[in-house]
Amino acid sequence: MEFSEHIKTANVEDVVLRQPLHPPSRGTLCITGHHLLFSDREEGGPRQVLLLLRNIDAVEKSVENLSGYSSLFSNAGRSERISGSSGTITIKCKDLRVLQLDIPGMEQCLNIAHSIETLSCLDCVSELYPFFYRPSDLSLQDQWGLSFPEKHYSQMKELHDRWRLSSVNRGYSVCPTYPPAVIVPKEINDDMLVKVAKFRQGGRFPVLCYYHRKNGMVIMRSSQPLTGANRKRCREDELLLQAVIDGSDKGYIIDTRSSQQAQQARITGGGFESKSCYNCWKRLHRQMERAKALQESLIKLVEACGEESHNMDRWLSKLENSKWLSHVQTALSTAGLLAECVERDGHSVLVHGSEGTDSTLLISTLAQVIMDPCCRTVEGFLALLEREWVQAGHPFQQRCAHSAYSHARLQQESPLFLLLLDCVWQLWRQFPLALGFSEALLLRLATEAYASDYGTFLCNSDQERCSLGVKEKTHCLFQALLRPKEREYYSNPLYERTELAIWPSVHPQSLQLWRGFFLRWTPQARHLEEAQEEIRNMVIEWGKLALVT
Repeated sequence: MEFSEHIKTANVEDVVLRQPLHPPSRGTLCITGHHLLFSDREEGGPRQVLLLLRNIDAVEKSVENLSGYSSLFSNAGRSERISGSSGTITIKCKDLRVLQLDIPGMEQCLNIAHSIETLSCLDCVSELYPFFYRPSDLSLQDQWGLSFPEKHYSQMKELHDRWRLSSVNRGYSVCPTYPPAVIVPKEINDDMLVKVAKFRQGGRFPVLCYYHRKNGMVIMRSSQPLTGANRKRCREDELLLQAVIDGSDKGYIIDTRSSQQAQQARITGGGFESKSCYNCWKRLHRQMERAKALQESLIKLVEACGEESHNMDRWLSKLENSKWLSHVQTALSTAGLLAECVERDGHSVLVHGSEGTDSTLLISTLAQVIMDPCCRTVEGFLALLEREWVQAGHPFQQRCAHSAYSHARLQQESPLFLLLLDCVWQLWRQFPLALGFSEALLLRLATEAYASDYGTFLCNSDQERCSLGVKEKTHCLFQALLRPKEREYYSNPLYERTELAIWPSVHPQSLQLWRGFFLRWTPQARHLEEAQEEIRNMVIEWGKLALVT
C-alpha cells in the first residue's frame, strides 16, 4: 500500500497545538505514513513533537466559522483577526495523552483528520512502523530476544533428570500459540503430547513455565480440558499430570474461573479436571474477570481520572465504581496463592482458565516475581515477559488494538498486560529495595505494548511473527532496553537483592492507584516524577561517593 494515497494534505502552516503540561504553541504540522510531526516556530528555537500514529486511540473533530474571531496569539502587540473557517482536531492517545490541534481551513482540517483516522488503524501488520524503523545503533543481524525454551532449559540443569525439551510443536502443527519447543515430563513422549493437545482448548497442553530451585516444585500452565457434557477423558492427559507430581502426594490446579463458570463451560465443550480422574490433584477456583469486563473497567477508570469537578467524593465514587483496584487485588491475591502452594506448601501447580492466554499468564508471571529473585532484575524481568507473554501466545495485537478512548465497538481488546504492570508496580511500591528496575521501565512497557517502534509486541503468537518475518525485519524492544544507557536509566538505584519471597499485602488500604500511569499527564504527576528523578540522581551520586571513600 502507498501511504500517500491516504494523505491529501501533507503539511499545514499556522497550526496551534495544545498539549498537557505545555502552553499553546504555533507551528507547522506534517503527516507521514506513520507519524504526526509538529514543529514549533516560536521564539527560543524550533521544538518538535513527534507522535506515532499507532498511538492514537480516537480522533474527534469540529469545524467552526472564525469570522471576526480574535486569535489567541498576538503579532507585534496587536491581536490578529482571522476570517474564514477553521477546525479543531482532538487526538486521544493510547498512552492517555490528549492533544488538540487548531487548524486553519476547513478542508485542510478534514483532510488531516481523515489521514489520521486511516493511518492510525492499519490492519496489515507488515505496514506498521516497526518494519520501517532503522536506528543507527541497532542491527537486524543482532540476536532477537533474550530467552527461548532451549536456552532456558540448558540453564536449568536441575530439570534434566525428570524433564525434557520437546520439539513436538515444530512448525506450530500441534499448538499454533505455543513456541516450537516446550518443556514437558520425560515420561511423556511426543505421540502422547499430540493426544493431550487434542484434549485441551486450542491445543494448549500442560507445559512447564517455572521450576522452583528451593524444593523442586513446578508451575505448569495450559488451557481448559475439553471434557464436555459427556465428561470425556484423555488417558494421556491424566498420565502427564501424574508425571508432574511423581513422588509427591498431591498437586494443585488453580482455575481462574469460578466453579459455576467451569461447570457451564462443559455445555460448550470445555470443562475441568474431575476429582475422579485426577485424584491426586486438588482444584482451587479463583474467579478473575474476563477480557470485556477488564476493558470496561479501564474505560471507567480513565474517565474518573479525567474528572474535572475537583469533588473528592465524586472522584472516589468513580474510582471505586471502575473496580480497577479490585482487579489488581484479585490478581495479586491469586498469584500469592499460587506462590504459597509452591513456596510454602511445597506442591506443584497447574494454572489455567479457558484459553490459557490471558489470566493464566498474568498469575504465573506475578507468582514468579514474588518467588524468584532472578525475575526481579531488569534483564530477568524482561526475559520473564518474553517467555510468559510473547512466546506463550498472549494475543497482543487483539488485546491492545485500542485503549480507553476509542469510539469503536469493543471486540477482543483487554488491558491484561497493563493490569500485570500495575500489579508489578504495587510490588515495586511495597518492596522498594527488592526489584532491580524502576517505575520508568513499567511505564515504558505500558506505552510500547500499545504503540511501538519495535516488533516485540506485534501479532498474536509466535507463529504469526514467524510467518511475517518479524524477528528478521524488526528490532527487539527488550534488546534495546538493555543497551548500557537504557539499562542504567531503568535500573533501581536502591536495589538490594534478596533471596526471600516478597509477599504482597492485598488489603484495600495497601493498594494505590498507579498515578505515574493513570495521572501521568497532570501537573501533580509531573512534579512527582521530577522529585523522584532528583532523588534517584542523589542516590546514584551517594553511591559513587561511597565507592570512592
